[in-house]
Amino acid sequence: MSVWRVILSVLFPPLAVYDRGCGSILIVLILTVLGWIPGVIAALIILNNPKKGV
Repeated sequence: MSVWRVILSVLFPPLAVYDRGCGSILIVLILTVLGWIPGVIAALIILNNPKKGV
Protein backbone atom coordinates (compact mmCIF):
# COMPACT_ATOMS: atom_id res chain seq x y z
CA MET A 1 0.00 0.00 0.00
CA SER A 2 1.59 3.24 -1.12
CA VAL A 3 1.46 6.58 0.62
CA TRP A 4 -0.49 8.07 -2.29
CA ARG A 5 -3.20 5.43 -1.93
CA VAL A 6 -3.51 6.18 1.80
CA ILE A 7 -3.82 9.92 1.11
CA LEU A 8 -6.36 9.25 -1.65
CA SER A 9 -8.36 6.93 0.60
CA VAL A 10 -8.61 9.67 3.21
CA LEU A 11 -9.60 12.36 0.71
CA PHE A 12 -11.92 10.34 -1.56
CA PRO A 13 -12.20 6.67 -0.55
CA PRO A 14 -14.01 5.23 -3.64
CA LEU A 15 -11.29 6.52 -5.96
CA ALA A 16 -8.60 4.77 -3.93
CA VAL A 17 -10.09 1.31 -4.58
CA TYR A 18 -10.82 1.73 -8.30
CA ASP A 19 -8.59 -1.21 -9.34
CA ARG A 20 -10.14 -3.64 -6.82
CA GLY A 21 -13.37 -4.15 -8.78
CA CYS A 22 -16.87 -2.78 -9.03
CA GLY A 23 -18.04 -4.43 -5.80
CA SER A 24 -15.35 -2.76 -3.72
CA ILE A 25 -16.08 0.62 -5.26
CA LEU A 26 -19.81 0.29 -4.55
CA ILE A 27 -19.28 -0.82 -0.95
CA VAL A 28 -16.88 2.02 -0.23
CA LEU A 29 -19.12 4.52 -2.04
CA ILE A 30 -22.17 3.51 0.00
CA LEU A 31 -20.22 3.63 3.25
CA THR A 32 -18.79 7.03 2.30
CA VAL A 33 -22.27 8.41 1.60
CA LEU A 34 -23.52 7.07 4.94
CA GLY A 35 -20.54 8.48 6.78
CA TRP A 36 -17.10 9.59 5.73
CA ILE A 37 -15.20 7.68 8.43
CA PRO A 38 -16.71 4.24 7.61
CA GLY A 39 -15.78 4.81 3.97
CA VAL A 40 -12.19 5.62 4.87
CA ILE A 41 -11.94 2.60 7.15
CA ALA A 42 -13.36 0.29 4.48
CA ALA A 43 -11.01 1.69 1.83
CA LEU A 44 -7.99 1.16 4.08
CA ILE A 45 -9.07 -2.41 4.87
CA ILE A 46 -9.59 -3.22 1.19
CA LEU A 47 -6.24 -1.69 0.26
CA ASN A 48 -4.49 -3.63 3.03
CA ASN A 49 -5.72 -7.00 1.68
CA PRO A 50 -3.73 -8.46 -1.22
CA LYS A 51 -5.35 -8.77 -4.64
CA LYS A 52 -6.81 -12.15 -5.49
CA GLY A 53 -7.09 -13.78 -8.88
CA VAL A 54 -4.67 -11.57 -10.80
